[in-house]
Amino acid sequence: MGLNVLLLGSGGREHAMAWSMAKSDRLDDLYIAPGNPGTAQLGENVDLALADFDAILAFVENNNIDLTVVGPEQPLVEGITDFLEAEGHKVFGPSRIAAQLEGSKKFANEFMKKNHIPTADFETYSQDEFDQALSVIKKKDNYPVVLKADGLAGGKGVFICETEEEVEKRLDELKENTRFGDAAETLVVEEFMKGEEASVFVISDGKTAKIIHYAQDHKRIGEGDTGLNTGGMGAYAPTPVLGKRMLQRIEKEVILPTVSAMLLDGNPYKGILYCGLMITEEGPKVVEYNCRFGDPECQAILPSLESDLLELMEAAADQRLDQKEVRIDDKYRCCVVLASKGYPLDYEKGKEITGIEDVSDDALVFHAGTKAEGGKIFTDGGRVMNVVGAGKTLPEAIKNTYSEVKKINFENKYYRSDIGAKGLAHLDE
Repeated sequence: MGLNVLLLGSGGREHAMAWSMAKSDRLDDLYIAPGNPGTAQLGENVDLALADFDAILAFVENNNIDLTVVGPEQPLVEGITDFLEAEGHKVFGPSRIAAQLEGSKKFANEFMKKNHIPTADFETYSQDEFDQALSVIKKKDNYPVVLKADGLAGGKGVFICETEEEVEKRLDELKENTRFGDAAETLVVEEFMKGEEASVFVISDGKTAKIIHYAQDHKRIGEGDTGLNTGGMGAYAPTPVLGKRMLQRIEKEVILPTVSAMLLDGNPYKGILYCGLMITEEGPKVVEYNCRFGDPECQAILPSLESDLLELMEAAADQRLDQKEVRIDDKYRCCVVLASKGYPLDYEKGKEITGIEDVSDDALVFHAGTKAEGGKIFTDGGRVMNVVGAGKTLPEAIKNTYSEVKKINFENKYYRSDIGAKGLAHLDE
């Protein structure tokens, strides 16, 4: 008997998840709330607000949903898993407390310190202690320094400051800018870690944890990793930054201690654990945890998954992940984000998108910030679409992706042309 599945979310990540789950023999009916024009081709989009837990519960009960899969972090941090499980419904995604690994930088840093998981040195300050934070930073005079809003800020609450002036500017921004909301009520100040960033994605049922895949994200808006932080401008997988031996170290020093400590603390971690890492001279160190798939890394890694994603999620929810195998193909994949000019700040919406149908069958297009009207597709967000190409080598995957990127057009289309370049540099070493 098949599963009726409700997938929560509306971005490129959720389109990729829907695409992957739609291939499963275990799937009966797939609903996506609220979804986007891409997910509408794979299941039924449902007009539900992610903050309206009661409406989600009513839908789950009225439509005999067997498994609710939570895509974005906000409902997880707000406790959607606990809420639905308390009513007897199965959910793929961590509990509210487990999701604090992403929901609170302070919680995550203190958790890592207590459990000897390698990360940066840090200090935390409440908003009325920002002046104290500034004087401590001035006294240390050790730049660059990293400032992080404690709570969720859509990937835009982290600042790497090179000078005292920049620290002052960013502290004022965190204190006064309404776009951070409650996220900046607590400040985390971290030492800057030198090295190469990489992301490892793990599926866990609370007791067993298995690596799905690993990738490298590109957070900054500008070429060569310049400009403001974004939700992510592109990713590729696998990354040569992580060799077999380094992956073994990450499993031993980061993943297993994290999952074990959460279990011992009485907060078993069930769902996707994203380990954002810095590979330093001393070894792997955690930059951040996320309690869900990364976006756009998800779009680059799920097409590589040969195992049945829905079966893995169901096994994790049922605490029988030890019976499942994670299999990945041997191809490289590159994902390039097409954004609206002005993102991550002000940008225009409502621009018609053309050329989607011209993209090769060998590539994938995932919708993110789009809307459908009158048989046409229009821009409706900062990050608009994701184009994913594949290849036997990384250079081939990058080349194939960018040849497809050129086919999709909308007014003021912006994308980075250097996604994967850091990986190529490693191949040349």
